[in-house]
Amino acid sequence: MIATLLFVAFLVLMVAGVPIGAAMGLAGAACIALANGDAQWFGLLAVPQNFYAGLGKYPLLAIPMFVLVGAIFDRSGVAARLVNFAISIVGRGPGMLPLVAIGVAMFMGGISGSGPATAAAVGGVMIAAMARAGYPMAFSATVVGAAAATDILIPPSIAFIVYSVLVPGASVPALFAAGMIPGVMVGLALMVPSVWLARRHGMGAGEAQQPRPPFWRSLREASWGLAAPVLILGGMRLGWFTPTEAAVVAVFYGLFVGMVVYRTIGVRDLFAILRDSGELSGVILVVVSLAGIFAYSLSTLGVIDPVAKAVANSGLGEFGVLLLIMAMLVAIGMVLDGVSIFLIFVPLLWPIVQHFQWDPVWFGVILTLLVALGQFTPPMAVNLMVSCRIAGVGMEDTVRWVRWLVASMVLVILAVSAWPQLALWLPERLGY
Repeated sequence: MIATLLFVAFLVLMVAGVPIGAAMGLAGAACIALANGDAQWFGLLAVPQNFYAGLGKYPLLAIPMFVLVGAIFDRSGVAARLVNFAISIVGRGPGMLPLVAIGVAMFMGGISGSGPATAAAVGGVMIAAMARAGYPMAFSATVVGAAAATDILIPPSIAFIVYSVLVPGASVPALFAAGMIPGVMVGLALMVPSVWLARRHGMGAGEAQQPRPPFWRSLREASWGLAAPVLILGGMRLGWFTPTEAAVVAVFYGLFVGMVVYRTIGVRDLFAILRDSGELSGVILVVVSLAGIFAYSLSTLGVIDPVAKAVANSGLGEFGVLLLIMAMLVAIGMVLDGVSIFLIFVPLLWPIVQHFQWDPVWFGVILTLLVALGQFTPPMAVNLMVSCRIAGVGMEDTVRWVRWLVASMVLVILAVSAWPQLALWLPERLGY
């Protein structure tokens, strides 16, 4: 009865408009109190303890730093210089600007690890450029929103950091390495329908009339941005710093590029950068800490084991259960953000992972792929919200185009599910 009340209270609060983190915390705290009966006030001591326990984990320190990195590089003008460099490589022509948008978004993923931050940075440059070349605003917003979804797969990734905190045996470096090949596969899979749709519908008629940036000049201007992922990922691989320390190094590198090299960031801009990144980091970390209360109530009420046993013994078999989990998470990803999905469902799914002896790193990649799919699948697609706001179009206008990109990404998810080595080969090769 109390376990049912936990989920009913959570859903009612969420439907009533209560922020998802607060809904998890309130529902969890109420059920902890009810479960302790007469000793409910003593039992409620678990609420502040688990609030702190959910937050007091060293890998989580990297989250505000990588959010800050995304804000710094957004304002530094790195995205615009990377766009010029990409255009100088692929040239002008129908369908080339969508290809550039996806390629630059993938590269920005190696800097910030935040999908919405990349959607804002790349969308601010590419949507206007695509509009001048004759692309419909809804199509441009769709491409940018989908492209930004690659950022939680290509390291550094905030989603992988959260997952590593929740799951034993899945280190941050191993997850970062495991996400590289699937992330590139997603980017390539998104390029194919984007270019095909653009050419099929005659988009980008004015693109070929615009001048092609000179290669060497574009390379020189973009070199500082190109060096950022090399510094972050290379430094971690060489053992110079941990992922958390890498985030701090990236912050100072971004400030140096923006304030000294490009001189696009002034002292007055620092307050706005710190304020925006602080607000976003605060939201993420408060949701993480409140989810600790929800997860504790799940374990206290004995919900996890019966659910796991029911799924494992459902008769669907290993692949049937995996497909069921994937279908469930795709549906949930349409209405919940990625961090919330991880925090709510990983504790429930972990016993199933152990039952079937699935590799925790591979399963983390599968979950992240599904979350990435939800980031540009209406009705609640955080990346698509950002790009649609920049383009000035409604999300319903993107459905015509987004379905093709969703189908392409589903094929990648099925491929990584069928061949786990697509995710596990690189971390094994690197010795993680």
